[in-house]
Formats: sequence, C-alpha cells, structure tokens
Amino acid sequence: MKTRVFITGGASGLGRALAMRYARDGALVCIGDINDPRGEATRRELDALSPGARYLRTDVTHEAELQKVADELQRDWGGLDVLVNNAGVAQAGAIEQTPLTDWEWLLDINLLGVVRGCRVFTPIFKQQRSGCIINIASMAGLLDVPFMASYNVSKAGVIALSGTLAQELMQDGVRVTVACPSFFKTNLNETFRTADPETRKTMERLLESGRLTAEQVADKIVDGAARGDAYILPHLDGSLAWLGKRLLPTRVYRQLFQRGVLKMLRPGQPR
Repeated sequence: MKTRVFITGGASGLGRALAMRYARDGALVCIGDINDPRGEATRRELDALSPGARYLRTDVTHEAELQKVADELQRDWGGLDVLVNNAGVAQAGAIEQTPLTDWEWLLDINLLGVVRGCRVFTPIFKQQRSGCIINIASMAGLLDVPFMASYNVSKAGVIALSGTLAQELMQDGVRVTVACPSFFKTNLNETFRTADPETRKTMERLLESGRLTAEQVADKIVDGAARGDAYILPHLDGSLAWLGKRLLPTRVYRQLFQRGVLKMLRPGQPR
C-alpha cells in the first residue's frame, strides 16, 4: 500500500520539494495551497511521478477547509499516513513598528494553521493508531533572531506544540516531529511583510545565500521523520548556534550571535 501524504503550502518552496520527494518515493501525495495555478501545475508533476496525486485548495486559516480535505482523503484513500503542516509566511521589524494586524495575520497562519491541521487530522491518526505529523518550524523559533519577534514567536509556538503532541499522542501510535531549517532559497519573500525596504532586501539576500537547496532540506526532513527524530535541524550552522545558546554563558552567546550574519537584519545598520 502506498504511503498517503498531505502537505499544506505544497504548491511551491519547501512544500513542493517535500511533495516531490514523497512522490519520487512512490507515495500518494495530496497538496493543499491557495495558489490554484501553482497547485494544479505541481499536481501534474507529482502525478507523473506517482499517479493519483491531488491538489485541493486549502486555506489553513479556515478549519472547515482542512476538515473538507480530511473528509475527502478519509473517504477516497481510507486515511492518511503523513501530515506535513508547512504553510507559512514571514514578517520582520522592530517591536514598536510592527502593527498588531501583522502579528494577527502571521500567527493565524504560522501557528494556528498548524494547530488547525493537527486538530483536524489527529482523530484519523488515533482511529488508525498510526501516523506521522511533521510540523515545519524554523531555527528562528530556537535562536531569538532580532527584529523578527512575530515570526520567532510563531515558530517557537510550533516547536512547543510539536513537543507537547509528541507526548500526548505517543500512546496512540502517532509520531510527531518538528523541522527547524535555517535560511535556504525559497519563495517566502513573496509574502514577506516589513515596513523597512532595506530589511526586505536583506531577507532576499539571506534566502538566496542559503547553502542548502529546498530539495536538500526536504530530503533531510523526510529522512529524519522516517527515523523518528523529534527535532530535525537540516543546517549545521543552525545546529551549532542552538548548541551555543544552550551551553555558552548568555553574554558570550549574544556577542557571537550579534557578530553573525543575522546582524544584517538590524534596520539602519551597514550591510
């Protein structure tokens, strides 16, 4: 029987790379997204690799749309094996300059979108007594990147949610893992919000400068989830930074962090 996979935000970026990896492995893949042209184009590519691929328009800010997907896959596929909560957006800016509406927009997608996905699909996994939930967070949720408070908070929330559910669902045979990639080339800049044009340019440069491609990140996530890893940190530099945060004196860690590439996110600083 083919592995059955549903991925939110699956029409582009990391979501698409994950979908393609699973399709190459012979899985039955359904992607959810709000970009219909991209969604249908990606579905055709997936179907060529593993027949039966689907695209279902899915806005993760509406639980009813996720429930509709769950009902359809339960009816037609008899259940689901892997749920990837991947859909996300980004925002940057000083705390006093970031409108509350930006916080609400970002948290509704990045954090509550993941909560909704877990809420809707957990009953299927419990009924099966099997399944895997992969939540896509970010190293930003572990490292406190300056001038990205809303994004950091949303990803830290996903990390906390994942750890909680891993324990909560363990007795039901459901595995939960969280992936925390650093910068890599993707289309996150398309929905990126900031009041500072220079910050936008910096974010684009950082995304372009990533040492791993989306496909390489996807491979590390799929392989890590298959092993049952609780945390998947695809980037070595991110892993070392997290280790430094946990082991070094706070003052030393912050000095080293400020000297790093993420200093480029500070508005008004030389770039």
